Amino acid sequence: MRSQFFLFLFAYFALILLAGIGFSRRMKSLEDFFLASRRLSGGLIYLSLTAAWFGATSILVSTDEAWKSGLSSFWLVGLPAVATVLILAVFLAGPLYRLSILTLPDLVELRYGRAVRHLSSILIIWYMAVLAASQMVALGSFLGTFLGLPYFWSLVLGTAVVLLYSVFGGLRSVVVTDCVQFFLLTAGIIGLFAFLAGRTSFREISALAGSLGKSGYFDFFQNIRENVLIALSFTLAWTISPIALQRILAARNVREARTGLSATAVTLFFLYGLVVLVGIFSLPLFSGQLLSRPLVSEIIASRVGVFFGGLLFVAVVSAILSTMDTAINTGALALTRDVYEQFFSAPKKRPVLASRLATILVGAAAFLVATRFKSILKTIGLSSEILAEGFFVPGLAMIFLKKRLPLAGLLSLCLGAGFAVISFFVAMNVLPLRLPTWPFSVPYGLGLSLFGFLIGLIIDVRKNRT
Repeated sequence: MRSQFFLFLFAYFALILLAGIGFSRRMKSLEDFFLASRRLSGGLIYLSLTAAWFGATSILVSTDEAWKSGLSSFWLVGLPAVATVLILAVFLAGPLYRLSILTLPDLVELRYGRAVRHLSSILIIWYMAVLAASQMVALGSFLGTFLGLPYFWSLVLGTAVVLLYSVFGGLRSVVVTDCVQFFLLTAGIIGLFAFLAGRTSFREISALAGSLGKSGYFDFFQNIRENVLIALSFTLAWTISPIALQRILAARNVREARTGLSATAVTLFFLYGLVVLVGIFSLPLFSGQLLSRPLVSEIIASRVGVFFGGLLFVAVVSAILSTMDTAINTGALALTRDVYEQFFSAPKKRPVLASRLATILVGAAAFLVATRFKSILKTIGLSSEILAEGFFVPGLAMIFLKKRLPLAGLLSLCLGAGFAVISFFVAMNVLPLRLPTWPFSVPYGLGLSLFGFLIGLIIDVRKNRT
């Protein structure tokens, strides 16, 4: 059984390394390495962004939650993903594309000053590292299940492959491999749904859910309070996420960016809908059982044949790696542009080498975080909390601001991010404090950030008048 998955994994890794390295080009600048020379078409943006957004939480956690809770699981990742991409396509793509920036901290400095820029840079790099770590957590557990490798060495294997093509070809390699992974993960999801749909019906599932006491299984608004907070946390973080900004700035023009984003929103709605249905249609297969591993892993291991099981195995790995490589690449952009070029002399010398070293450093940081956490949803939740509470309020405001408001940005970032950082260390059991856990902590951190921004805004306005 293990040899089968080793063969599929070897073939998959060979394919993405060939695509990632074979389609790379010679690079001379940061724009070449991190923005693919600003020449991405709407189609490439669509394929790569869809794959990047559809990660471990999408395919592993969401199916588990749908199997347990039913239709309401669409709130967890599906609803915020679709809402975020629509917000970007309709409202933010144009204003962001027209700004003369490479990263969000470039804009932060224009609106809030250099000190706030440095703080936001740290926050963004931290967010991207923890987001990459959430995918590593999933990869380590998933590969360990089917290959029989220890968690640590599964992390090493997956991280090494991602770093190889990411370091070699930058965003262009990431985009090309994400396109390959898009087709693999889409084929896997559609195939799995077709497999399950042919073996049961909604009537059977409804009757079974009732007999198991799942009265709200088809209630979209079940457990609404927690689901809304989770959706809010993800939506706020992803709306201001550097991942989306990087794809927008890498587009040939704003029309291509909007086209790619709009197509991504439609496809994500379709994919996440299928994911929820996969979980629901799996209820008869494992009713009354306590699963020791993710639902999709159980299906691959015990319900499908060799070839289809291998395809599903590769589809899950594709979903994980397509988000991991994007998070590492975007984090490396922030580290290169917003740390290396800001603090070291002669920043224009050997920018591609600095970019490659930054990619390795972000990957290493994510690897270390992944060794401390084993919960996919908790890790990605903590990463979203960092950005949602610390950066959403000042980040969204700066897109439309015209005046410099340094104190507003500083207070908002310090209060919101400070609360998120403390919550992070509480979750790691480093600080012995009693705070609301994620997602219930989100309104507190967001409220503090908004409060800080309003106080700073009042003071800044008064200073400008005098």
